[in-house]
Amino acid sequence: MRERLDRTGWSYGEVARRGGIPRSTVHHLATAQRLARMPQPATLEGLARGLDLPLNALRRAAAEACGIHLYPDPSAGATAVADPDVDILIASVQRLSAADRRHVAALVDSLLERDRAADGARPAGDQSEDDK
Repeated sequence: MRERLDRTGWSYGEVARRGGIPRSTVHHLATAQRLARMPQPATLEGLARGLDLPLNALRRAAAEACGIHLYPDPSAGATAVADPDVDILIASVQRLSAADRRHVAALVDSLLERDRAADGARPAGDQSEDDK
């Protein structure tokens, strides 16, 4: 981010205006040595607009600034569309303790079971778009 600001000569205010986000947010993200957590998706989208950078590149840089390392899936191929939210979630979970990962796994199982139960409760002729 600093490199982009230096190269373009844009101020924090200019990037904020272009991206529709607060100047203080741009300043914080540009000057923080380490981010405590990932910025919200809307913030990253605004920052990508403001800096005129691809969202995925900015998301990856933000993850790295948080200490989350995203690794490309070599089996996905070059044309596959990755879901960056899933990448960040997976990388974040890997940083948890074994006990905390078991809690996350139980939560995911519970949510999936809830969805399966809801699917089973629908009348036979009532299919969701995912089922079609």
